[in-house]
Amino acid sequence: MPRTRSTKTGPADSKEPVTPVSSSKFALTSSTGPPPKLFILPKRATPEARIVTLPNPRHGQPARYLVCPDTGIYEFTKIASPSHTPRSWLVETHDGSTETKTGDATDIKAQVMMGAELYIATSIDPVFLVLPALVDSQVAKGSDEKKRLFLSSDDHFDKLPEESSHLSEILRWEKTRGLIERRMAAICDTVEAGDESMFRLNEDKLLATVLGKAQKMSAAGLPASMADKFVKRPLEAPVILQKRSPPASGGQKETSDSQVSTPQTDSATSQSTVTTTDSAMSFTSQASTAATSFTADGLATDTIMNTVEASTEVVTLQSLRVAFDFICSNYVAPVTAELLCQRLQSGESVDFAPLDKYLAKVAELRAEAFASRATTDFSRKRAFDEEEEEARQDKKRKLEEEKKRKANESRGVRDLKKVNTSGMKKLSHFFKAK
Repeated sequence: MPRTRSTKTGPADSKEPVTPVSSSKFALTSSTGPPPKLFILPKRATPEARIVTLPNPRHGQPARYLVCPDTGIYEFTKIASPSHTPRSWLVETHDGSTETKTGDATDIKAQVMMGAELYIATSIDPVFLVLPALVDSQVAKGSDEKKRLFLSSDDHFDKLPEESSHLSEILRWEKTRGLIERRMAAICDTVEAGDESMFRLNEDKLLATVLGKAQKMSAAGLPASMADKFVKRPLEAPVILQKRSPPASGGQKETSDSQVSTPQTDSATSQSTVTTTDSAMSFTSQASTAATSFTADGLATDTIMNTVEASTEVVTLQSLRVAFDFICSNYVAPVTAELLCQRLQSGESVDFAPLDKYLAKVAELRAEAFASRATTDFSRKRAFDEEEEEARQDKKRKLEEEKKRKANESRGVRDLKKVNTSGMKKLSHFFKAK
C-alpha cells in the first residue's frame, strides 16, 4: 500500500485575521448598593422636610414617612406595575440652567430606574401615629374608661416602639411636637398640671374623629374600583326570569312602583308571580318595567324581572360603612378597630337600620332565587337522566337482539362467515346483462 505524505501546518501568517472588537461610545458602570427609588413630594414641603422611620399605626412595624415642620406629616403610597409586565423609568436631569442663549439644552443627564414604582407622599393625620400609645391593647373588652390615668405626652410617646424609630428626633421640632399634641387633644380628655398638659383617651371623641373622616371620604366619592366591589355589588338584588301568558290585546304591561316582584319556585305545571306591598320599608322598592316580548304566534317569552333597588339613603350608608372600615383596617390596630366597629353598629352615632333591613331583604331574595334555580336544575337533570336511561335501554335491547340472532344461526352459516372472499366475484356478477 503506497504511503501518503502528510501535510504540515502552515506558518502563522496563514491564519485568518482577527477582527478587532469595536469599543462602545458609552461605558456602563456597575451599580452598587440598593437601587434608587422615585418619590413624588408635595410642592408645599419646605427644604427642612426629612424622610424618617416611624412605627406603623396598624401593625407597629417600621415604615417611612415624610415629616415637614411647617406642613405636617405624610405617608408614602406605593404605585407599581403588575409583576407580569415589568417596566422601568427613564429620569432626565438638568445641570445648571435648562437652556442657553441659543436655545440648546445644556448638560442633560438621564438615569434608568430598574423598577417602575412610584412613592407618592399623601398627608396623614398624626393622631393615628400616636393612637397605639394612647390605647392599651391588653385592656379587656368592656373595661371602665376611668381606669386609664392622665399621662403626659412624653409618657405616651415612651410606649411606642423605639426600634428603628426617629420619633425622638422629630419631637425636638417645636412645630411638629405642637401639631402632634393638638391632634392628641382632639381624641383625649386633657387636664393641666402646672405648665404641662395631661392626656387620657376618650373613645367617644375617637369614634367621632374617625367617623368624621369617613363621612368626608364617602362624600367626596370612593374610587371607582372600591365603589363597584364594596358598594354596588353587595346592594345588587337577584334578577329573576319569569314567563307570562300573552295578554288579550297584546303589547306592553307595567306594574306600579309600590309592588315588588319576589322570585317563586318553578313548577312543571304552572308558574305565577306574587307581588307584595311594604310601605314601611326604608328603601325604594321598584318592580320591573321590562316588557314581555311575543312571537308571531302570540307565545310569551322569558322576561327579566328586577326585584328591589337601593335608595339614595341606603347607598350613602353603605359608602359610609365602607369608608369607615377602610380607615380602621389601614390606620387603626385590630383590637381598637373592632371596638370602634362595635360602637358604630350600636347606632348611637349613625343609624344603619335602613341599610341592615335592605341587606336582609336582598339576602332573602338571593336565598329564594338560589332555591328556585336549584329546583330548575334538578328538573333539568331529571329530564336528562330520563333521556340517558332511555338511550341506555335502547342500546341494551339492540345488543340482546344481536345476541339472540347470532344464537339462532347454524354452524354452516358461521363457518361461511370465516371464509376469505377477497378474490372471489360476487354472485350478482354472473347475472349481469352481456
